[in-house]
Formats: sequence, C-alpha cells, structure tokens
Amino acid sequence: MHIPSPASLAGKLHGNATPKPSQYGRVDESGTVFVRTTDGEREVGSYPGASHAEALGYFTRKYDDLLASADLLLQRVTHTDLPAREGSEGLAKLREQTSDARVVGDLAALDARVAEIAAAVEAKKVTENVERNAAREAGRLKREQLVLEAEKIAGQPEAKIQWKTSGTRMRALLDEWKALQRSGPKLDRESETALWQRFSSARNSFDKARRVYFAQLEDTQSEARSLKEQLVKEAEALALSKDWSSTATAFKRLMDRWREAGRTSRADDDALWARFKTAQDSFFNAKDEIVAAENEEFKANLVVKEALLAEAGSLVPVTDIEAAKTRLRVIQEKWEQAGKVPRPDVERLEKAMRRVEQAVRDKDEKRWASINPEAAARAQSLVDQLETAVEGLRKDLAKAEASGNAMKVADARSALEAREQWLTQARAGVQEFGG
Repeated sequence: MHIPSPASLAGKLHGNATPKPSQYGRVDESGTVFVRTTDGEREVGSYPGASHAEALGYFTRKYDDLLASADLLLQRVTHTDLPAREGSEGLAKLREQTSDARVVGDLAALDARVAEIAAAVEAKKVTENVERNAAREAGRLKREQLVLEAEKIAGQPEAKIQWKTSGTRMRALLDEWKALQRSGPKLDRESETALWQRFSSARNSFDKARRVYFAQLEDTQSEARSLKEQLVKEAEALALSKDWSSTATAFKRLMDRWREAGRTSRADDDALWARFKTAQDSFFNAKDEIVAAENEEFKANLVVKEALLAEAGSLVPVTDIEAAKTRLRVIQEKWEQAGKVPRPDVERLEKAMRRVEQAVRDKDEKRWASINPEAAARAQSLVDQLETAVEGLRKDLAKAEASGNAMKVADARSALEAREQWLTQARAGVQEFGG
C-alpha cells in the first residue's frame, strides 16, 4: 500500500489555503501567537521578523503537519499489516508531540484523531491475540497429530509391524517435532510437556519392541525354516499330479503360505526356494505341454470360427435388419457347435463376434425408435424449443451489436452458435423419424 508523506497528506486533507485568523488562533500586538482551546486561549509562541499573518500561518502549518502525521499513523494501523507493537510505539511518540503542542488548529479534532488511533491499536492487539491463539492451537493440533501417529505406530501388533518402514516414519515424526519446536508457534509449558511425554513414551515403546523383535529373530527364522521345509515336501508331492485345475489351485495356496512363512537365513531360504520352484515348474511344464497338445486339436475349430466370423462381418453395415438377424442366428448356432479354439485366440474371436452382434442389435433398436411415435414427438418438441431459443439469441446478438460492446457481442455470438449446432443435430434426429 502506498503511504503518502505527512506534508502531502496535509495538503490533500486541508488544502493549501491559510486558515482564517479568527478560526483557531490569533496574534496580539506584540506578535505573540495564541491558539483557542475548549479551556480558553493558550500561548504557542511567536515568529520574529514576520507579519501577523505569516506568524499565524507558520503555526497553522505545524498543526497541519502534526495532523497529517496522525492521519498517516491511522492509515498504517488500519490498512497495513503494521504490528500492534509498532503502532503502540508510534502512538506514544504522537502523544508526546501533541501534548501541549505549539500549533494553531483544531486541537479537539487532533485529540479525537489520537483517540481513534488508540482505539485502532487496541483493536489490532485483540486481533493479533486472536491470531496468536489460533496459531498456538494449530501448533498444538499438529503436535497432537504427530503424537497420535507415533502412538499408532507403537500400538501395532508386533506380527504385522514393518520394522524398516515404521522405524523410518518414527524418525521422520521426531524430525517434524523438532522443526515445530524451532520454527512453529510456542505452546504453554503444561500442554507441551504433556504432549512430549506421550510422544516420547510411544517412541520408547516402539524401540523396546524392535529390540525384542530382533533379539528373537533367530527363533523366528528357525520356525520359518521348518515351515518352508514342510511346504517344499507338499510341493514335491504335488509335482506329478495330473489333476491340472485343482493342483494349480493347490500350488497357488502353497505360494500364499510361502509368502506368509517369513524369512529364514539367506542361504537356507535360497536352497529351500530352489527345491520348491523345481517342483512347481515340473507340474506347470507338464500342464503346459497338455495345453499345447489341446491347442493343436483346437486349430481346426479356429479355422471354422474364423470363416464364421468373416461371414458375420459381412453383415455390417446392416442394410436389411430382418435378413441380418436371420443370418446371424444361423451363424451363432454354428459358432457354438464349432467347439473350443486355442486359448490365445479366444478373447480376439469373442470380442469380434460381440461387435457384430452389437451392430445388429443397435440397428434393430434404431429401427424401432424410428417408428416410435412418442420418440418422434419428443424429437420434434426439442426442435421447436431450440428454434425459439435461437430466435431469441439472434435478437440478443442484434442488441449487443447495436450497443457496440465487444464482450457482449462475443458472448451473444458464442451462445447463438452453440444453440444453432444443437438445432442442426435435433433436426437431423427428426429426419430419422421421417419428419
């Protein structure tokens, strides 16, 4: 915000004309200048070597400068982010200057201005206090969030704790706490002490649990090794199964149990995994060989379905809906009778046939809509509404062009063009009903 100088502000507020000698002060025969107050006249000084008018003008200008300084301070207090403390300091200096000021002017107005500044400073103090309390509460809530998250981390079931991730997050929470202590709002001692004790307790609880966990890691790894040895035996027993579907599901469950078993030492884990994977690969390689053999048998079916798909594709675009529906039913019956095709081709063929079926279905629905009198009536009603709207918008555009307002013209033209496009589309819809 631009703050004018006291001198320029005085000129703007009071003009440059010299006040009438009889308004707020006078000069006696000896050249002494007096100011009129509510308690009577008070001597303010003299201006040797000057005329009475010049002497009075000198002290009047001093008043104007003082009032301008007050006005400037009032503007800074009420319209800038000047801290209340600096406003109070400025007010104190202004009061020193106005106390028994040797000036000629409306001293009551000056006192009122000082009182107004004092009230504004007090109001700013109240506002700053509210903002300070709000910031302190926000800081308390932020610390409360850190405490709650730390307590949540520390309160996790030990079997589900991700120690590395949780440990990293707990350290990050401590860093955030320290940052708030350095640069965040200060809390009252009681609140800060209580929150810190909770935060510290959560961290200590987590650290203790982590130490216990790693101290027991050897026992956990021994249990994991025994469990994985059992899983390997089960996998090796399934490796020769020919029940492809249920055995594949069983291997999936074994894999889930393997992941849940935990880790043993790296060497044991690698050795056990090699045995498990060998058994798994042995089963799935045999299964893949069977599937490959089946795919060879299905290739003949693929040739039949490719031909049926080509025949179905010739129906699109649909010109004679009844004939297309009849031919499509025959093709669909042959399609079901053709049997399975190689797995990699299933999705491609089915999607292509669905597209043809959908095209025939869409054409049939469109034909029905074209002979539906209710739909035709709705389409015509929409055209009628849009024609009325377009006519109104054309009048709006003419008015806008007559006004010469470019923005209104652009808005009116944009609205008209949009409605005209809608009208064209609506008319095309009516044409589909033979309208």
